[in-house]
Amino acid sequence: VQNTNPAVVAPESAKVREGLLREDLFFCVHEQFMTDTAVYADILLPATTFLEHNDVYQAGGHQHITLGPKLIEPVGQSRSNHEVICGLAERLGATHRGFAMTEWEIIDETLKKSGWDSANELRNNRWIDCQPSFEDAHFLNGFAFPDGKFKFAPNWAAQGPNHSNLPTLPDHAELIEAADDTHPFRLVTAPSHNYLNTSFTETATSIEKESRPTVKLCSADAARLHVKEGDRVRVGNRRGEIIIHVEIAGSQQSGVVVIESIWPNRAFENGLGVNTLIGADAAPPNGGGGFHDAAV
Repeated sequence: VQNTNPAVVAPESAKVREGLLREDLFFCVHEQFMTDTAVYADILLPATTFLEHNDVYQAGGHQHITLGPKLIEPVGQSRSNHEVICGLAERLGATHRGFAMTEWEIIDETLKKSGWDSANELRNNRWIDCQPSFEDAHFLNGFAFPDGKFKFAPNWAAQGPNHSNLPTLPDHAELIEAADDTHPFRLVTAPSHNYLNTSFTETATSIEKESRPTVKLCSADAARLHVKEGDRVRVGNRRGEIIIHVEIAGSQQSGVVVIESIWPNRAFENGLGVNTLIGADAAPPNGGGGFHDAAV
């Protein structure tokens, strides 16, 4: 396992942990921290941080390609993803030209074959601006359809097989889980301000700012349930339950609860994290987890 923490981030995480505890499973984790997933590893390999290997980045918040150059030598026995994959290939007898290339050579070739500058030019210029023209970025030249028009009625069938319950025109649809008498709340697992999925959950300053996991209730729901700020409550459904402290919030609708995430499982009193409550049903039209579509 590289670059992920499935014991915490995957839906129905109680089942994931059951799988990781199987006696017939040989499990190797390549990590920087002793995460909830790493504790299940038969072999734990130390991984480099972004300062210890060359990499190239693109982001969702801007349209620039940036370089993450190696600034220090790997600490101790740490290895990058590329080094681990190449080492496995050598031992297993796998052959591919990429296994004989350095990280820098792969970055350089990837950039050139994508129609951009070389890795050396990227290093010298610090970034590549990939922003389209103002006209294209604001759709003044039309949308990405043959006729250039915006489509209010999407072709859901072309997007994936699970499309039968999707509305023809933009509208809300109850796709996976709806609140009912037994599970009267809709759960939103929004990102916390100081964590990024499970990144930074091992960082002391981020932990200090977040303090502890909480379930946000609107004041009307809190009054109806006779709970107050700081009370311990159980939040659950058919998949399991977690124990968590209450935070009274005034920014959400009645019937909606928010647990900002993703805290490690060990941060919860009973050792079960928020994704214990999230189902693994494939979201329409083409799969993926319904992390904001759970009833509790």
